[in-house]
Amino acid sequence: MAAWDLLFRRVHLATFAGDEPYGMLRDGALAVRAGRIVWLGAERDLPREARAAQEIDGAGRWLLPGLIDCHTHLVHAGNRAQEFELRLQGASYEEIARAGGGIRATVAATRAADEEALVAASRPRLDRLIAEGVTTVEIKSGYGLELSAERRMLRAARTLGDTAPVRVTTTFLGAHALPPEYDGRADDYIAEVCDVMLPALFREGLVDAVDAFCEHIAFSPAQTEAVFRAARALRLPVRVHAEQLSDSGGGAALAARYGALCADHLEHLSDTGAAALAAAGSVAVLLPGAFYFLRETQLPPVARLRALGVPIAIATDCNPGTSPLSSLLLALNMACVLFRLAPAEALAGVTRNAARALGRVSDLGTLEAGKLADLGLWNVDAPVELCYHLGYNPLALRMFGGQISGAGDVAQG
Repeated sequence: MAAWDLLFRRVHLATFAGDEPYGMLRDGALAVRAGRIVWLGAERDLPREARAAQEIDGAGRWLLPGLIDCHTHLVHAGNRAQEFELRLQGASYEEIARAGGGIRATVAATRAADEEALVAASRPRLDRLIAEGVTTVEIKSGYGLELSAERRMLRAARTLGDTAPVRVTTTFLGAHALPPEYDGRADDYIAEVCDVMLPALFREGLVDAVDAFCEHIAFSPAQTEAVFRAARALRLPVRVHAEQLSDSGGGAALAARYGALCADHLEHLSDTGAAALAAAGSVAVLLPGAFYFLRETQLPPVARLRALGVPIAIATDCNPGTSPLSSLLLALNMACVLFRLAPAEALAGVTRNAARALGRVSDLGTLEAGKLADLGLWNVDAPVELCYHLGYNPLALRMFGGQISGAGDVAQG
């Protein structure tokens, strides 16, 4: 048989494939060739003629798919620590936003930064995710709110993906907030997003998906639908920020009508919206960092989503105002403690279901032959420990596209 590039031996596999919660395969092995998984199974079933240029002794560690952070605002300038202090003194998110803070404050800082500065500011956040075994990150625009600044954000995101061992998928979020120069003219701004900004950025190859913030402090369902129509005309997939602060008139259901990859936040999701997501096969992306940071009390309807079979993903929502979180491991713990997800559900939410939320489930998110060899080898006795620990990173080895990027005390032959 042809030689493999690399063979993991003496590992336990949490494949997240099939019907069993973790997709566990104990005492296993996994082979990689040309950047993809080519064989996995029980070690006792390894072909006798199996040969690999490199072998790794997992010594009973757990091998999982590379983690996926499927909702971030990672590229931005500045921070909003002062707003954090104001919220602790009693100001609400809406009050801060209406007073010119919130997203607009980050817009001012981001507009003032050039592309190089945006890359430099964002790289430490990305590096922290990579150090925790993250191999794919979604990065949104939405802090420029005019063409040149949105372009700089998306170009910075592409640069991060080109210069770090991580897959970056970009999302155009021009419909994130109303910029000050369009005060009182939201429809005019949406026309600019749809007719000018999105087509230009799409032509430049900077957009993988399109998002909108459908909420009473942002854009109406009608304005959101105009963005979705523009995306559909370019054959771009859509996603939505919806039902975070209120039942905003059916943002999730609207997205489902457009076959959205996912709807995100969803604390105020109605039964009708949940049913629409189920019918469309859209993913519900839950963001416990924002829930925690804003001290929200309205839980997303996890039981209803489960009952309807809606896939649930988990993400950091890394952003300067409502979730300054760059630890997907901490987001896992929060999802279990705050949202009552089972650890297997939470871990599926940063692997299989996160890949689905990005439209990448065909090559990411599970350990299966033919998938890309994005993997994490963990110093744990059971996968639940990735959700259990606080402030502890048990990653032993990270593999990206078949190449090892970071290894501790793992024996390599």
